[in-house]
Order: sequence, then C-alpha cells, then structure tokens
Amino acid sequence: MSERIAIIGGTGDLGLGLALRWAAAGVPIIIGSRDAARAAQAADEVREKVKPHASGEVSVEGKVNAEAAFAADIVVITVPFPAQGATLRDIKASLREKTLVVDATVPLAATVGGKPTRVLGVPQGSAAEQAREIVPAANPVVAAFHNVSAGALADLPHHLDCDVLVCGD
Repeated sequence: MSERIAIIGGTGDLGLGLALRWAAAGVPIIIGSRDAARAAQAADEVREKVKPHASGEVSVEGKVNAEAAFAADIVVITVPFPAQGATLRDIKASLREKTLVVDATVPLAATVGGKPTRVLGVPQGSAAEQAREIVPAANPVVAAFHNVSAGALADLPHHLDCDVLVCGD
C-alpha cells in the first residue's frame, strides 16, 4: 500500500486538485480541514469524481487538520499564506517524527487583497523558510507545487505535462 498523504487545506482548489490526482493514482488520501464536516464533504466529492478515472481502489477520507496530520506519512500544506503560520502551529504537535511536510504556500499579495502579480515579503525569506522555522526539527520540510495549476489538476482527463520544482531539506 502507498504512503498516506494528508492534504491540509484540502478543501481549497489546489488541495482538491492534488487529492483528485493522487486518489486516481491509487494513493490513500486524507483531506484535512478546520471543519470535520467540510473535510468529509470534500472527501465524498473527490471519491465521486475519481471513480470513473481510477484503476483500482479509491481511499479518501476527511478529518480535522490535526487528526489528518497524525494519520499521514506525508503532509502537504495547501492553505493561503495568511493561514500558513497558524495552521502549522496547530498541527505541529500532531506530526509524527520524520513525517515529511510539503509546503505549497505562495505568499502572493492577492491573499491579503493586493495584486496577484506581487509577492509579499516574508521575514524568514520565503514561506518555506517560515514553515521550516515552525515545524519540528525531526520533520523534513520541502516546498513544492507552486507552479502547478489547480484548474489543470482538477481536470482529470487532462494530461499534465509540467515539472514540479522541489526545494528543501
């Protein structure tokens, strides 16, 4: 069986797109949200959309963020930048030692009402460096998926032909 991936912020566009792609590939997925009912609803949505495209069993469940983080081998953060710090602080005690944290956060000004073409300054240097500062040292942190379109991910019949840049521990 594949490693279980928790997508924290999995009810948003990028999180749902990643959940769809990985679930269709047979990867067990846990969708994390601050609201358990919203996470369960998103998991139901992913299962329904993936069934026609899946080659095998589809394993998708919804949990509150801390439970999702604890249950996973890999935790992917897909929240908007203003929520990144608080979300990481909320789940850090739930991360098992050596659980990989993948942060897809992009500090775009649009997340605080600015222009989508501008990047916010982050005191640590980047959103990934901010994540590294918050996440326990026993957990490797990488930044990835910044250049992948949520819309393209959600279009399951569409073949994705792109590279994903990964940077981190």
